[in-house]
Amino acid sequence: MRQIFFIVIAFVTLTVSGQNKALFDQATEAYNVGEYQRAVDSYLEILQNGQHSAELYYNLGNAYYKLNQIAPSIYYYEKALLLKPNDSEIKNNLGYAQNMTLDAIDRMPATGLTKIYDSTIGILSFDQWAYVSIIFMIFFVLLYIAFYYFHYSSRKRLAFIFSMTSLLAMLTSVVFAFLQHSEFKADDPAIVFAKEASVKSEPNKRSLEAFTLHEGTKVNVLEELNDWKKIRIPDGTTGWIQAEDIKILKDF
Repeated sequence: MRQIFFIVIAFVTLTVSGQNKALFDQATEAYNVGEYQRAVDSYLEILQNGQHSAELYYNLGNAYYKLNQIAPSIYYYEKALLLKPNDSEIKNNLGYAQNMTLDAIDRMPATGLTKIYDSTIGILSFDQWAYVSIIFMIFFVLLYIAFYYFHYSSRKRLAFIFSMTSLLAMLTSVVFAFLQHSEFKADDPAIVFAKEASVKSEPNKRSLEAFTLHEGTKVNVLEELNDWKKIRIPDGTTGWIQAEDIKILKDF
């Protein structure tokens, strides 16, 4: 019975994988001949099949950009960046899409130490820092074994120094991974999908309007109350927006 179950699972997996590949090829062909909506439909069908990847999100962003649909274009570029945060091609295309948004919001000024911290921690994503820590851990173990078996004092000294350096690098990478993961969990970004969204001072339609946002603007969700979400924009200003006017990025 168990063997039959695994055979069925393997068959379904292979079938879905084959369907996704066929859909991806169809979408790529449609994109290349300028049928961008057909490409979008095929890419979205792949998503509905449970397939997620930076390449898929990136291609969706490109297709929506060609259709002049700025909000979904930025949305999928941003989702691609969540999976590949240092991809220069994704960043460049995201920049082009962001240039088409209406809202020009200045970022809060950062101190010198904050810039150094962000640039250092942001070199890699938290999972990449974790992989780096594993590599240094392997180096530490191998070098420590070498230190134990070396007979000459000069070689033992070098093995000990490099093993301790690897240990320090491993611990540093673990700390960086933890800090990156903490920031990732604390951040809850979203993209405005409404053509024009009124941001209120309180979570109800009768309250005063704090400011207005337009499609494509990136915000950070702070809390939720009924059908309203409290958001913060890059300049630090906060307000309440209707949940239907934005789309959360971290939904996978």
